[in-house]
Amino acid sequence: MNKDAKHEISAVALFSGGLDSQLAVRLIQRQGIAVHALHFVSAFAGRCGDGACSLVKLVDTAQRLNVPIHFIDSDAELFDAVRRPAHGLGKNMNPCIDCRILRLKIAAGFMQRIGARFLVTGEVIGQRPMSQRMYALQLIEREAGLKGLIVRPLSARALPPTIAEKEGWIDREQLPAFSGRSRKPQIALAKELGIVDYPAPAGGCLLTNPQFSQRLAEALADSPDVGLGEVQLLKHGRHFRLAPGVRAIVGRHEADNLRIEGLARPGDTRVILADILGPVGLLCGGNSEADIRKTAALVARYSKAAALPAARLQVNDVGSSATRVIEIAPATQAEAEAMMIAGNG
Repeated sequence: MNKDAKHEISAVALFSGGLDSQLAVRLIQRQGIAVHALHFVSAFAGRCGDGACSLVKLVDTAQRLNVPIHFIDSDAELFDAVRRPAHGLGKNMNPCIDCRILRLKIAAGFMQRIGARFLVTGEVIGQRPMSQRMYALQLIEREAGLKGLIVRPLSARALPPTIAEKEGWIDREQLPAFSGRSRKPQIALAKELGIVDYPAPAGGCLLTNPQFSQRLAEALADSPDVGLGEVQLLKHGRHFRLAPGVRAIVGRHEADNLRIEGLARPGDTRVILADILGPVGLLCGGNSEADIRKTAALVARYSKAAALPAARLQVNDVGSSATRVIEIAPATQAEAEAMMIAGNG
């Protein structure tokens, strides 16, 4: 295919911002194909806190690669897959195959809207045990309705030819045949392609994190219709089950405190120490006096007031300016452990 004809062809790359997705974009660009980067914003993203700095980093990375970047939120559909995974869960709460099918279907719709010809991913055959085996790749492609339309540049010569290769849009012989879990080939290719800024490979999805998964499994067991707002809270602080449907959260440090307060909703109750600095406590799902006092005792337990016979704590309903002060003995270690939800780490 001549160069002018190639200029009329574009592709959509699923773009995490990690090394593999950057390499995939560069390899396709190197063949004269215009690439649009598509990033799925998610509450389950584990990298870079709550994602604000990650999004800034992604934009910077896309600019360096000279690709437009588009953002899509698919968490509502993904959370349905977590609750009812058609293809099962991984080691933790990760519905990797269902997630991949979902995102590829969404990407296919975006591809059609902008007139792109094929999709690109940074997948490497054999790199991930659940979703990147040959059988899984073929299953995902088939169920997403994208047979032959997904180019995986890093493993291209280790996989069957795609439509893009058969049609001559890209040259298969210019692409690698990477496989397995080793990162050395990708790192060497990055050096060759001039890619020097990329994150470490770990920590990409909280659903693969054992501690977060324990909290999420407990939350779903307690209330199957738990919402995404509570999922955000599961990422921060220590968590305690006070009663069915009632949870207390106690911050570990200043960043936790700020995020917990930022995620508090009307109906929640905020509990802090009245006389000294310490953790923020948030009571969710109940506001009985017994629950408030348990939360206050837990806040005191994880503060400098832990050794005192009693501590004074300020209580107010989220969204209300009215406050009151209560006095209570800090919870004992045994009392705290009896209420603690697995996954506090």
